[in-house]
Amino acid sequence: MMPFPPKLAALFFILISCSSYENNELKKQSLFSTNAPGNDPAVADIERLRLYAKQAEAFCTSKKLNTDFYIIADLSIHSGLKRFFIWDFKKDTVSYSCLVAHGCSTNLWGGDYSKEKAVTSNQNESHCSSVGKYIIGERGYSNWGINVKYLMHGQESTNNNALKREIVLHGWESVPDEEVFPSGTPEGWGCPAISNYSMRVVDSKLKTAGNKVLLWTVQ
Repeated sequence: MMPFPPKLAALFFILISCSSYENNELKKQSLFSTNAPGNDPAVADIERLRLYAKQAEAFCTSKKLNTDFYIIADLSIHSGLKRFFIWDFKKDTVSYSCLVAHGCSTNLWGGDYSKEKAVTSNQNESHCSSVGKYIIGERGYSNWGINVKYLMHGQESTNNNALKREIVLHGWESVPDEEVFPSGTPEGWGCPAISNYSMRVVDSKLKTAGNKVLLWTVQ
């Protein structure tokens, strides 16, 4: 078999490389939304989130929590993609989505070292996020973001140290408004921190919620 001429071989390599890149991009876009804050995730995400929502609605009903909506943070998703969702129980879909930070663990604060796989823990001083169901509690003053925070009351053995660890929901100016994949969202000390824009949206929802709201962190 005759070898390709050098110029033709180079062109063939470029075409194969571009095709591989495009396939990876299409794969990513088929799983996740890549738009500004508030846009719904792709269909694949919706179906997975719907499974969680069924369990969440039953929990909210049993605990007499808000049954209009709940919040889910899915740390199995790359941190540069939207993984913080407000789920509307009545419409059975996502009403808002945005980026959210997770804890840096033993890595440097503010980096994105664990963007592909968050390390979770319920231990004090671990600087990790904790998985499990939380009841969002009192609204208070925060030194971060828009100066608003919400206490988080952990309901499981995996997150029941949240109050002691000062794990709260708050805004953070370092969290971008739009997706940054393949980079990740800056990592903090375990709080679910969202952008200031998103915190205003979430704060507005929580202030008018009536009953207390469920926030469920999964991985």
